[in-house]
Amino acid sequence: MPKPVTLTTAGGVGHLQLNRPEAANTINMPLAKALGEAVDRVAEDDSVKAVLLTGSGKRFCAGGDISAFAESSDQGRFLSELASTIDAAVQALESLQKPVVAAVHGAVAGGGLGIMLAADVIIAAEGTSFVFAYPSIGLTPDCGSSASLPRAMGLHRALAFALSGRPLSADQALSQGLVTEVVVDPLTRAHEVVTAWMAGAPGALGDVRRMLREGSGLSRAEVGIREAATIGERMATAEAQCLIPAFLGR
Repeated sequence: MPKPVTLTTAGGVGHLQLNRPEAANTINMPLAKALGEAVDRVAEDDSVKAVLLTGSGKRFCAGGDISAFAESSDQGRFLSELASTIDAAVQALESLQKPVVAAVHGAVAGGGLGIMLAADVIIAAEGTSFVFAYPSIGLTPDCGSSASLPRAMGLHRALAFALSGRPLSADQALSQGLVTEVVVDPLTRAHEVVTAWMAGAPGALGDVRRMLREGSGLSRAEVGIREAATIGERMATAEAQCLIPAFLGR
């Protein structure tokens, strides 16, 4: 039976792929657990310096597997456990000290939005549809999207999107800050992004993504203390010791 999430590594890049194409990569318990396990392996593998996130088949992720929790004998308990499990995986992805690029296509709905927004750069295919989805079946968000969505779009745009029930086109998602780029071939463009990361200073980029993601939860004084400590630590790394002399010698 195919794994619900696959992880392949090559050239310092870890490729995480949601792999339930027959079910539009909807989130069930096996996928939620597998994503968390795969992200943990990426975190522990020092050879992986950057991450590519994709979905197999025709859609990136169509949200939760409604049939899975609709058939449960204790629907509320099952759904809470599923939400907790996939949230742990998304938090682990958000916390990686390695830059993440997502290539999305087809449809991104419900929990798929939260998974997607764990990436730092989001490349969308032309024609991709973005749907908040939860209220249409009487539910509320998971996968951290009640925090990540307004952070990406701004509060009022996020509220308008979430409350309207209407999907956003790829171009609308771009104009409202939900994605970074819209292209014909998002996978090729995402490979270009990670190739550029690997040719530069992926370790520094990992620290940058961590600092920017954590900065909003810190006071200005705490930000300054963390920045001073981190930049000092970075100075001792092989990356900095190689790149600074090269810069000075241009």
